Parts: sequence; C-alpha cells; structure tokens
Amino acid sequence: MAKVPLQRCAWAGDDPLYVAYHDREWGVPLHDERRLFEMLILEGAQAGLSWITILRKRDNYRAAFDGFDPDKMARYGEPKVRALLADPGIVRNRLKVAAAVNNARMLLALREREGGLDEYLWRYVDGKPIVNTWRTIKEVPARTPLSDTMSKDLKRRGFKFVGSTICYAFMQAAGMVNDHVTACFRHEELAGKRRR
Repeated sequence: MAKVPLQRCAWAGDDPLYVAYHDREWGVPLHDERRLFEMLILEGAQAGLSWITILRKRDNYRAAFDGFDPDKMARYGEPKVRALLADPGIVRNRLKVAAAVNNARMLLALREREGGLDEYLWRYVDGKPIVNTWRTIKEVPARTPLSDTMSKDLKRRGFKFVGSTICYAFMQAAGMVNDHVTACFRHEELAGKRRR
C-alpha cells in the first residue's frame, strides 16, 4: 500500500530546508530566552525579504552574533558593527544590524524589570498558545490586535524592528499562536501543547 504524503501548510513548498523548518520548528512553543531573542532578531532581519533567505543565513547569523547571546551583543562597539556589516553571511543592512545590538541592550533592561523575555512575551497569550483554525493560508492574518499591542509595548521599551507584522510572524514562529492550517499534520500535533 502506497504511503499517503503528509499534508502541510502550502507555504512550506518543497525546499528541504523550508520543509524541515515547518515540520520541526514553526509553531512549536518556545520558552528558551536565547532562542526567543534569536527569533525576534531574525524576524526583524526578514523585513522586506523572504523567510527562506533568512533561514539559509541562520547559521551564519548565529556565528556572527555570538549565538545570539544578549550579554555579549549588548557590548558590541563600532568595530564589531563594522565587521558585521562586512559579513556576506548575513543581511548587511546598517539599520537591522544596529537594531540587533540595540535590542540586546533593551533585553537586558527588560530582564531587570520583567524577569526575562519568556515571561514577558508569553503573558500576551496567558502562557499558552492560541490555537487558530484556518482552513487556507489566505485566512491567516499578517497582524492582529494582539500583535499591535505587543509591537507598541516593545517599541515603548526601546526595541527596534518590532512592527506589528514582525511581531505576529514572531508569535507564529515561537508557537505563541498555532497558525498551521487545519489540514496540516502539524496543526493537530501542536494544538494540545501547553507551557512546560
């Protein structure tokens, strides 16, 4: 008997890197501060580009930005910024690189006030993923009132490249919302996941 192929969200396409990201990462509840910070920076880096472009450069980003260690990144000075802007393995956009360094500094301030990125971000969804029931990719919004609120508060706290669309893409990637379409095999697998 022939094996029935898995149904996936249409955006995953057939690029092996994209398929693996869809199947193993996208929408999985994420609570590790460094990984949350990485996703926030990478979603900002994606602005105006396709996610596959960033995904292909992700290992380079991890190497260039010291594994997204905010303590190290917050100490980057002009020589390090110049080196990053000369690195062909990342998106060499001055505003995006500056935002990454700035956001590391803002994260350190957030830690002191809020206890950390995990606690702060997951409060927006009361500590558990929002499970949506979209049938087609066309139904999935690019932003929501919740991502608007998150964006405004992050900006108020000094974060950069955190517009509402970026925040919603981040929420999807970090599993704060389950936006796998209902026919996708990952929708049901993730629908029951809860915080820790």
